Amino acid sequence: MRHHRTGVPLSPAAVLKGSAVNRLLARPGRSVAPGRRVPLVATLGLALAAGSLAPSASAAAGDPATVETPPVVSQRAIDEHAATEPQLSLDAPAALPPVTIAASPYERGPAPTVASIEAARGPFAVAQTTVSRFAASGFGGGTITYPTSTAEGTFGAVAISPGYTAAQSSISWLGPRLASQGFVVITIDTNSRYDQPSSRGDQLRAALAYLTGSSSVRGRIDASRLAVMGHSMGGGGALEAAKDNPALQAAIPMTPWNTDKTWPEVQTPTLIIGAQNDSVASVTTHAEPFYENLPGSLDKAYLELRGASHFAPNTSNTTIARQSIAWLKRFVDDDERYAQFLCPPPSGTAISEYRSTCPY
Repeated sequence: MRHHRTGVPLSPAAVLKGSAVNRLLARPGRSVAPGRRVPLVATLGLALAAGSLAPSASAAAGDPATVETPPVVSQRAIDEHAATEPQLSLDAPAALPPVTIAASPYERGPAPTVASIEAARGPFAVAQTTVSRFAASGFGGGTITYPTSTAEGTFGAVAISPGYTAAQSSISWLGPRLASQGFVVITIDTNSRYDQPSSRGDQLRAALAYLTGSSSVRGRIDASRLAVMGHSMGGGGALEAAKDNPALQAAIPMTPWNTDKTWPEVQTPTLIIGAQNDSVASVTTHAEPFYENLPGSLDKAYLELRGASHFAPNTSNTTIARQSIAWLKRFVDDDERYAQFLCPPPSGTAISEYRSTCPY
């Protein structure tokens, strides 16, 4: 190590300039590799040594300055201290403990993949129970499909309405498909097959009230996490239910039909599924206006099925299932693991159009 032995006071930076630290940094073609550390004692010792070279008070007053030369510290001594003294990183501040972001308490099931949410059955075994028309209150009975295990806790619940003149059998495939992903699902029959959307909305809410208050599976349900779905007039009914009950966590109208085209009152995250070739409830007069007239600040999305007809939701459909599962998981279970299937927007040959208010 070089030392200046003149009577000129040296600053700490001047001493450090000739130190082992700066020699390491100044070597041609050399740089300090990430994570490389140098002895803290050496760096601090050099700075303190430099401080001892500052002028004394008497020198500042005009007395002759007396500079004591600091003792020479060999590189070997520095190296010997390095093994036992605290280390100072040259390339980054001291590492902080890792920060863990708490997962949603409602996460159910393993981490999702495209394959897992497109599968015909999810990770949960399911069972079914029927609700007779006479046992139901406010709706026409139905079928409840639910996960058999409650080891992970309670589940969110979903009520699904069929369309005009249709029975619950027309949307029954959604029961096991959604329940096996971690939801309690009731597919309902309506009081009359000719019920209009507003009545179907009331019946969806009545079905949820039955699920959480009277059904044999009510102990499996978290009554604060509820959603509605529906096909055709049942889809229009899902919008009606969301309008009337802002506490709902999600709504999914499928090829929906309703004479009301504006929904400024809806506060529920809503996924509208339209069919490109729908000749019953064309997307230009139903699904698209519904989406556009939902509040702009709402978490919402519009999915259009390429080449599909009005009756696409009546048979097992991978695209409908995948996006419905992702939507329900994200908003009913607050499970951000499923956001990846919503944002960025999904694409593929089965989708002719997708709009959304990502990110969620």
